[in-house]
Amino acid sequence: MSSHEGCIDLIFMTLFPSLDWTDMQYESRIAGDTILCTFVSDRGLTAPVFCFSGMGPFEAISGGTVIHSLGSYTEISLPNLTVGARHVLEIKYAGGFTPANRAWLPLGPYLRVGEKTITLPKPNSGCRPQRLPDLGPFEGLGLVPQPETWLPSEGVISITGVVCDHPAFAAVSSLATRKGWSFQGEIETVFEEIDMPEDAYELTISEIGLKVRAGGYGGFFYAGITLLTLMQQGPLRCGTIKDAPRFGWRGQHLDTARHYYAPETILELLDLMALLKLNRFHWHFADDEAFRLEIECVPELWQKTAFCGEGHLLPALFSGAIEAGGSYSKETARAIVAHAKALNIEVMPEIEVPAHAVALTHVFPDLRDPADNGAEVSVQGYKGNAVNPAIARTWDVLEAIAAEVGALFPFGHLHLGGDELPEGTWMGSPMARALMEREGLETTDDLQGWTMAKLAAKVVENGQRPCGWEESARGNQGGMGHNAILFSWTGQGPGLEAARQGYDVVMTPAQHVYLDMAHTDDVDDWGANWAAYVSLADTINWEPVSDPALTDRIIGVQGAFWSEFTTEDSQMWPMLMPRLLGVSIKAWQSNEVAVDALTQLARLYQHGLGKQIWT
Repeated sequence: MSSHEGCIDLIFMTLFPSLDWTDMQYESRIAGDTILCTFVSDRGLTAPVFCFSGMGPFEAISGGTVIHSLGSYTEISLPNLTVGARHVLEIKYAGGFTPANRAWLPLGPYLRVGEKTITLPKPNSGCRPQRLPDLGPFEGLGLVPQPETWLPSEGVISITGVVCDHPAFAAVSSLATRKGWSFQGEIETVFEEIDMPEDAYELTISEIGLKVRAGGYGGFFYAGITLLTLMQQGPLRCGTIKDAPRFGWRGQHLDTARHYYAPETILELLDLMALLKLNRFHWHFADDEAFRLEIECVPELWQKTAFCGEGHLLPALFSGAIEAGGSYSKETARAIVAHAKALNIEVMPEIEVPAHAVALTHVFPDLRDPADNGAEVSVQGYKGNAVNPAIARTWDVLEAIAAEVGALFPFGHLHLGGDELPEGTWMGSPMARALMEREGLETTDDLQGWTMAKLAAKVVENGQRPCGWEESARGNQGGMGHNAILFSWTGQGPGLEAARQGYDVVMTPAQHVYLDMAHTDDVDDWGANWAAYVSLADTINWEPVSDPALTDRIIGVQGAFWSEFTTEDSQMWPMLMPRLLGVSIKAWQSNEVAVDALTQLARLYQHGLGKQIWT
């Protein structure tokens, strides 16, 4: 859908022809805290350079020399390779990281020989689908999440389709069609709009038809989702379901900056979210590695960073590929917003400042103080990845981006980022130090809080509500402020503290709902592990509001999926599922619904519905 997606392959192949040598042998494997890469060439290669990426910066132990790196992207000079000779390169992660599983092996590996490239065989990638356990019979309804109450009555009705003369049921019917299911039919459906909480509904199933009561579109839509889910399991028991969500914010985040997902994949994710009654899509299209939305105020930003790899401004960070990427046009963004809206999902964009700005500062180097002699390095291994708030040009760019992006998304919320600013950032900048003296700021956190508050004020002026990661509460002037929503990700503690300061908080603790974490500690699994190994049980066995005094300030639960090790769209699904079921349970289901969640999920799987939803 991008204007750049048509001829890029032809142009690239002309400039960087690939040597398709099927007999070139390459493999990599974990050996303790190091990685062994073995090469066997079918012909002589002079001065080959091994190019790849991974989960973080690398260093060479033996068999080659690092000649260039940017974050996790690494180029290692190898000795000449002779025909049939076996060469072993030993590398390790810098900074003490130990490879946990196959996701930590070199990603997108290839050789550069002169001006040509050789694509190397890819190792088996992506995690294995995790099966739910068989925990025996379950007496509740085959629904995730479970409803507040279910009052069965006498009788059973077979339903192949219902009357969909309400727009919410029409949207459910469209979703069913996309899934290959049937929903629309002849069974009489009565819709009654009454005073009920947002997204709450009452569904009565009887032998003569259906009655749905709700306060608005969301409630009718979720009644339809419940009905659709039950219809996949055979004849319906008669009775009444009364249901309402625990939280108003029930979200899922997707990082499309590290990996470009096809628009169709995003639409499929929205469909899956709707089936699980999630209603907020956090669209993370800007980060160190790329800015993928085709904005007009600074078009160079997406034009120069959407694609990466050989011949581009940035190498293929994290993916390691010869060439990768893509961008989303405004037309595509509007189509995604419209698709989400029909599913009762709002879309929140994120522009990510002041750190995570490698893409931004490579396109606009004048956003950094040339006299800055600081040595700070981000956790991803980037040096100088933050814009400088003491430079007027910084504000010209940030405010223009915030205004244009904010105006494109009707939800009226704009996430500004604010996370993972490297310790000591700006302390080596004379311009920043002068600003700090004028404003009474003493530390990096103080200046970040001042920066986030200044940009948040402009967001409010533009008519949107600012949002940020938990670090946005830091600083001696109270952090971001301006009625911002903060997202607590390193754990629940920072979110609780922000709530005590008066912020509304969405709980997204990595130990429970970061779905890019590996499911298990098996070396044959796939994913990150810096926060934890996150099983299905981990997504369920926690309490979002651990301090009852903060009930009114904890407004939601959100899952996250970061894409550092994602090289193909298909790798996302077995990472999300079945753990997204746990996110759904914590976001919707109240503590008063006393049902063993693992057992209910097992029962759902036994019905086959689980397979239908996540395959």
